[in-house]
Amino acid sequence: MWRQGARNLITDVSGLLVGNADDARLKSGVSVLVGAAPFTAGVHVMGGAPGTRETDLLAADKLVEEVDTLVLAGGSAFGLDAASGVADALRAQGRGFAVGDQRVPIVPGAILFDLLNGGEKDWGENPYKRLGAAALAARCEDFALGSAGAGTGALTADLKGGLGSASVVLESGATVGALVAVNAVGSAVVEGGPQFWAGPWEMEDEFGGQGVGARVGAGMPVTKLGQHESTTIGIVATDARLTQAQCTRLATAAHDGFARALFPSHTAMDGDLIFAAATGERDTPDLAGLVDLGHAAAICMARAVARGVYEARAQEGDALPTWQARFGPR
Repeated sequence: MWRQGARNLITDVSGLLVGNADDARLKSGVSVLVGAAPFTAGVHVMGGAPGTRETDLLAADKLVEEVDTLVLAGGSAFGLDAASGVADALRAQGRGFAVGDQRVPIVPGAILFDLLNGGEKDWGENPYKRLGAAALAARCEDFALGSAGAGTGALTADLKGGLGSASVVLESGATVGALVAVNAVGSAVVEGGPQFWAGPWEMEDEFGGQGVGARVGAGMPVTKLGQHESTTIGIVATDARLTQAQCTRLATAAHDGFARALFPSHTAMDGDLIFAAATGERDTPDLAGLVDLGHAAAICMARAVARGVYEARAQEGDALPTWQARFGPR
């Protein structure tokens, strides 16, 4: 039987740490996934409005096969500068791709749009480079969910979004984890809630134990299309040894988690993107093992989405209520 990892976080994948940094005034922040050593990574984009940095490097035909970190940030295009803060800090630590006597940290990143969420956006100097460096410095095994890091200012159609994470240990012993910043056009709850679309995959009441939910009605679901402030971005990780091509397939499979947990998902106004990371501490799985990893990645991602919304905290000036405020704690 599959089971939750010890922390039910992406850091249950040994060798991975997550750092969060956020600014309550901005209602925005940054989350960074860091490996004890460089790791293999892939990416797949299914949203119509992505914002990315260095994702072309993750294609299977490119020279660099491993990355140092993966960055998720708020701030729309301004948030891409978070990766610069991470890269500068890594270079100072002597990490990065070796080119002669130079080190060039490989730091792919993705952003979500949170510029219209009620936070103060009147900065003089772009704050995301500073937030990126701070997130890297804060890396650890246990980290906050909900209104933290890249999920600080996230919104869904009807509730505050947030930063979510989940993990599972397979019968093979391999671990799969997910990290996601939920800022979707659509909703994570069924017809107004309190049930989550991800309910069928919940483990140990991790987002309230609300059950599967009501029958879905016909017609267009509630969305925030008119506000144009969307995008759900995430990472799935495993301790299996995978190639870049296999990581890309893992990221592709994990998008099923978005489709199971957000209604609708992958819209023209979302920049939905998932990175995949493989630390290689376990052997390369066979074909059946790869299928298991993909299925686990989708389930973990769906659970992580629901946890991000469930764990969101009320803050001054919020544009939408939290799940906890509307439905109460379990």
